Amino acid sequence: MKYYLIAGEASGDLHAGHLMESIRKHDARSEVRYWYRPDLAYMGFVSVVLHLPQILRGMKECKADIAEFEPDRLILVDYPGFNLKMASWFYDTYVAGRGSSVAPKIVYYIPPKIWAWKEKRIVQIRKYVNTILSILPFEVDWYRDRDVSQICYVGNPTLDEISVFDSTLTEKEIKAWRRSLNLPSESRVVALMPGSRSQEIELNLPMMLRSAMRVGKGFCFVIASAPNIDVSLYEKIIKTNVVCPEMIRLAPCDGSKSSFMLLRNAYAAMVTSGTATLETAIMRVPQVVCYAMRCAKLFSFLRRLFLRVPYVSLVNLIAGFEVVPELVAGDLSQEGLNNVLGKILTDEESRQKQLEGYECVLQKLGEVGAPDRAASIVTD
Repeated sequence: MKYYLIAGEASGDLHAGHLMESIRKHDARSEVRYWYRPDLAYMGFVSVVLHLPQILRGMKECKADIAEFEPDRLILVDYPGFNLKMASWFYDTYVAGRGSSVAPKIVYYIPPKIWAWKEKRIVQIRKYVNTILSILPFEVDWYRDRDVSQICYVGNPTLDEISVFDSTLTEKEIKAWRRSLNLPSESRVVALMPGSRSQEIELNLPMMLRSAMRVGKGFCFVIASAPNIDVSLYEKIIKTNVVCPEMIRLAPCDGSKSSFMLLRNAYAAMVTSGTATLETAIMRVPQVVCYAMRCAKLFSFLRRLFLRVPYVSLVNLIAGFEVVPELVAGDLSQEGLNNVLGKILTDEESRQKQLEGYECVLQKLGEVGAPDRAASIVTD
């Protein structure tokens, strides 16, 4: 069969890559094509409007590529703003009016987080998507309670990715990594993970660096760089906000391996909400989740009106209670971040409480094997 995958962000790219490998194992005669355009992954209404011509051109190119390939399975990976429009077009063009036995199928791997906001998107999902493969255990009941039965939990691929990384990691590699960043062998590392988009980095990294300068005496701080982000952006922010450059390192980006290596060496972390919060928990590194936004007070007001979940980090959402502190939008201040960072660096009780919460999260996530379980369903 022919499989066509679409992703648009770094984490989705990682998960899509492993799913492709598993599809090829389950279907030896498979033909796979992949569309990945991180340059089209804009966040927020204003950014989308400003870049609308570019996004529309990307959609036109993607449609033409799909039409040329004629897939049996369209596999959408996260990236809802783009992917739901592609699902609508694909359904109307190739599925509607054809018998269910011969029509191509639409699969959503890592569905939109409509349990947080934009719940109206469930109408599109119910109509267009044949199968939903969830990587978050609490999603299944949420969707089924709203008459979407074509969903199953396949496990979380981040578990697989970290397991593979750990199975091949050697002490020699760790020492080489520390040498490459000029980190003393005895130094304790704090990971700074300010996001994968330039606007996230511009807003979050300065606050992280100022907290590092304020309460991080005796630690080394290493910034996780993101793919498709020019190093000059990080250098500019460091120059503006750091008075002790010897405390700061910038880790070069080598896909997920660089962030995993950083977390394996980390004593604590400051993390912008996203997949990185879950990676940090799986690697059992105490963290503070911080997410700065423009118009922060307005967002906090709107959050109370429109967001349907009490937390923003995957760690707390999966656990069902607050495992890691969240400082988001109007709740984030420089003083507040300083205080929480100070706690997870020096208060052993706070650190241990987080580690106990992580065990609850890991229990709910289940076993490794998500890409293989997903591929088994997709190829059936």
